[in-house]
Amino acid sequence: MMVISGGGTGGHLAIVKSLCEELNLRDQKPIFIGSTRGQDKLWFENDENFSERIFLESSGVVNKRGFDKILSLLNIFKLSLKCCKILKKHKARAVIIVGGYSAAPAAFAAIMCKIPLFIHEQNAITGKLNKLLKPYAKGYYSSYDKISPCNYPVGSKFFATSRIRKELKTVIFLGGSQGARTINDLAVNLAPKLKESGIKIIHQCGKNALVKLEERYRNLGISLENDVEIFEFSKNLEQKMSIADLAISRAGASSLWELCANALPAIFIPYPHAAKNHQYYNAKFLFEKNIAKICLQNDSGVDTDSVLKMIKEFDINHSSKALQSMIDQNGAKEIVDKIFSKLG
Repeated sequence: MMVISGGGTGGHLAIVKSLCEELNLRDQKPIFIGSTRGQDKLWFENDENFSERIFLESSGVVNKRGFDKILSLLNIFKLSLKCCKILKKHKARAVIIVGGYSAAPAAFAAIMCKIPLFIHEQNAITGKLNKLLKPYAKGYYSSYDKISPCNYPVGSKFFATSRIRKELKTVIFLGGSQGARTINDLAVNLAPKLKESGIKIIHQCGKNALVKLEERYRNLGISLENDVEIFEFSKNLEQKMSIADLAISRAGASSLWELCANALPAIFIPYPHAAKNHQYYNAKFLFEKNIAKICLQNDSGVDTDSVLKMIKEFDINHSSKALQSMIDQNGAKEIVDKIFSKLG
């Protein structure tokens, strides 16, 4: 029996889902161990692709101090002992973690029970838990590894809708399903200039922002029928992306590699408060290869004129071709193949 653990955010959980789907193709239903906090239950509470879904009362340690930190560490130890019983009961063959505090109990249990531990790191900067556990892992997989990188698990739909961009006709603004005020404001502020240049906008604005943003566009004389397509969230985001020739996006790991798979050039605006500033380093990975641009956010947002200059000067054809060579399909298969080869 294979066990997958970790989560908290969509980036971690998307990897869990990809690895689970790959194991299902091999007639295996893994166990998922997550947390009652974060998004874990929302994603997997009713997911029948797992043989069992276990949600523990785990919580983070990093931002706690003093007595609260001690209590959190004691809780992780207690939950690790509980996970030991779970792993032994199900005769776990291996534990795969994807990071996030909800991975800690199962990871420590694997070490305590001498069960092979495997780690997938999504970001260019290794998370604290993954860094701590890496010396004890039988396998460590990262798309940013300079020696032996692995392909990032990305849904096949992003590859299926990819194309080489040649001319800038449409810009897509991606603030994520929760939205990003900075990117929302930037889209509205750029709209008149983009309209002047005959460039259309696709805008994913996130929850609770749609009505106000529609009004702001209308007040600027921007047509919601002809100039802008705005929506809160789409389950078929790859179809929206396929229409676009350039993206303005945060630099979470999943978003970055989905853009690569779609060969969609991007100007990244890293979320400045991400742990260890990892979004900046994710974007920097592509920036240093001269296939993406970065605009940093400050307390007042981002400079509209700077972004507009980047848009006008962006060689999207060069970027699109280069992005296509950054990632291959079947990232989850590649990782699972490597895990099984080490298990024998």
